[in-house]
Amino acid sequence: MIADLWGKSILVTGGTMGIGLATGLAFGRQGAQCTLTYKWGTAQEDDVYRAFADVGAPRPLIVQADVTNNDDTTALLDQMREHTDRVHVFVSNVAMALTINDLDDYKLRSLFKSIEYSAWPMVDYTRRVKDVFGHYPRYVIGLSSSGPDAFSRHYDFVALSKSVLETLCRYMNYRLFDEDVRVNIVRAGLVRTESLRNTFGRDFEEFTSHFNMNRHYIPPEQVADAILALCSGLMDGVSGQVIRVDRGRDFFDNMMRLYEERDLLDIVLTDLERGPT
Repeated sequence: MIADLWGKSILVTGGTMGIGLATGLAFGRQGAQCTLTYKWGTAQEDDVYRAFADVGAPRPLIVQADVTNNDDTTALLDQMREHTDRVHVFVSNVAMALTINDLDDYKLRSLFKSIEYSAWPMVDYTRRVKDVFGHYPRYVIGLSSSGPDAFSRHYDFVALSKSVLETLCRYMNYRLFDEDVRVNIVRAGLVRTESLRNTFGRDFEEFTSHFNMNRHYIPPEQVADAILALCSGLMDGVSGQVIRVDRGRDFFDNMMRLYEERDLLDIVLTDLERGPT
């Protein structure tokens, strides 16, 4: 039986779209009170409120906040303090990095900015929650990807920042072990989100469909359910871990699979060479 999350305060950065929104809805269905952040104009608040109402979830608090801006973080936590006396779960979902086309795009400042957005908020928000509420979140979850282990186009600095995130998870878990805090990473497979499209291009999904890869995409709800499970009380023995949510695709998405499906590949390559008809 899942732990009682009714009224528990959940903070999800980047929570108004994609995996972040699915995560908020997963907790909201359990009666949790969710705070969702977004940056700039990336939220249609009425649509988010409607999605929560449709599943019978409490109305979320939606706050515009840049995860790298100290003043935004202070204002966010002050708003949360008006509604709750403790943050039960923190999900660090924001990721941003420079798109890399060649080695000339490697800039130290861009690398630091990628880490600042994609890895450091997991540390910074966790500490700031303790400063404001007097307690760390019981569960801290960071969102990663397959980038640290496998090549993805344009993904150099995203992958590096995710590697930093995963390393910080393990060391944070050690540092917070005696505080009864559980820090884990969920490494999601391919998920159809705006982040995916912005990173790899708008034609990426259509291209992968030619290779029978639609079955490789993971619905954001499945990633959200894995996050919920890690924070449910049923998996409290799991901490300091990187959990893959990809239906096992990492094992077989390789050259050997392409070799097995070479007949299909030959057809696709022939069609690509012919061009549009």
